[in-house]
Amino acid sequence: MRTALRCIVILIALAWTAGTRAVAAEPIEIFDAHLHYNWEPKPYYQLDEVLALFKKHRVTGILATSRPNSGTHALVDAKADGLQVVPFIRPYRVRSDIQSWFGDPVIFDLVQDEFKRGYYRGIGEFHLSGKSAENEWVKKTVDFAVANDLYLHAHADDEAVEILMRHNPKARIIWAHTGFGLSTDRVTAMLSKYPKLWGELSYRSGITDGAGKLTPEWRTLFERYPDRFLIGSDTWVPERWASYGEIMAGYRAWLAQLSPKIAAQIANGNAKALFALAP
Repeated sequence: MRTALRCIVILIALAWTAGTRAVAAEPIEIFDAHLHYNWEPKPYYQLDEVLALFKKHRVTGILATSRPNSGTHALVDAKADGLQVVPFIRPYRVRSDIQSWFGDPVIFDLVQDEFKRGYYRGIGEFHLSGKSAENEWVKKTVDFAVANDLYLHAHADDEAVEILMRHNPKARIIWAHTGFGLSTDRVTAMLSKYPKLWGELSYRSGITDGAGKLTPEWRTLFERYPDRFLIGSDTWVPERWASYGEIMAGYRAWLAQLSPKIAAQIANGNAKALFALAP
């Protein structure tokens, strides 16, 4: 009898250990906070292919945008199991709008019309450089976002970000690419000055060295501001979709060099907190 009980206990312990190892081996969950599913005039990848990519690479949430907004509509309407979709209004109909949207009242009308769908959480990603952010239609867009509890997703230099904040101090901005190659000292100053600014890290240089090791400057930034960073794929061209798995693997490689708590915050926790999503 005792021998049988010992065997049962051992089997339970082995099963628990195996289960624990399986969970530990599972790749960290990722919220893709910079995703484009562009339709020009149709998507390069079909919807089922895109959803399969998310599942394969354990991407459980996306900040969804597209040019035009048809791709975002499709992602929302899919209601895919295991995927939280946070839709943003993109103020572009065609690629050339990138250069002129901030001076075009028709684009502001587009934003207002899209908002009537009732499910949007932000506006962007949009492009701004320097004093182009001073335009009256940009201010109208910022004020519209604040009035309707929307985030702004800005592909902008630090000067343009400062102007956006001056337009309305209540603005909440996700800073696409976190300044690209901007110095970490300047990034630190911006995060310190603007508590409602979050850095999204696609295409951001300097995070790792040539050997893939986290640089001391970025480790310090992540440890000082663990709740202020997001990661994303920026699938702006088909090549980014083709390398989607590599992009996610690259993030996981340096996230693994941080404490598990900070890694989880950057990988998915911060996005879930911003958008009040279920853990």
